Amino acid sequence: MQRLLLVALVAVAVLSGCGDDDETTPTETMTVKAYFLRDGQVSPVTREVEETGDDLTAAVNALRLGPTELEATLGLTTALPETQDTELPRLALAQLVYTLTQFSSTDSAEIDGVNYTRADFEDLTPAILVESPLSFEEVTSPLRATGTANTFEANFQYELTDTDGRIIAEDFVTATSGTGTRGTFEFSVPFEVDFDGVGSLIVFESSAKDGSRINLVEIPLRMKR
Repeated sequence: MQRLLLVALVAVAVLSGCGDDDETTPTETMTVKAYFLRDGQVSPVTREVEETGDDLTAAVNALRLGPTELEATLGLTTALPETQDTELPRLALAQLVYTLTQFSSTDSAEIDGVNYTRADFEDLTPAILVESPLSFEEVTSPLRATGTANTFEANFQYELTDTDGRIIAEDFVTATSGTGTRGTFEFSVPFEVDFDGVGSLIVFESSAKDGSRINLVEIPLRMKR
């Protein structure tokens, strides 16, 4: 279990955005996730950042920049305080822990002397957490979705809508565990669209009580033929 010191990571966060505007040499980039908040629960987005060899610092820098204006239209917010000497609220801790533990070599984060894992924030995690694809990502057929879920009997459903809002694929998914224990899931969906545009991946549970949709999450996607 690798422990991470938040102080060492966020100390360089203030350097983000301070690059040389006159730089003409192309830079290599990498993709990281930044975990913001949606309806009081963690919600990841992707960020394309400069490749520096330090994935953790790059991810924290991306997180500290906050949601974009487009992401804010989905209701994404952040609980991270603007100053680093402010005590972190629990929502901000959840954002940091999820962001820091997105890499396979890391399963815990030490913040202010306390060691955390994602399980410590189960109440701040969506019942169905889609980690790929993420909002506004470009996808082609077949769409491959991955994530974690803690649903009744490990089951949930998905719908894929096309650029006209029509349902073009739907099915049930069973995670590796559920009913109080978070499991992983993966599914693949072939699709066809008449033209490029914005569609959606919608995941949800059907209520055992009345069949209504619960724990619904809609992820807008840029769909390519």
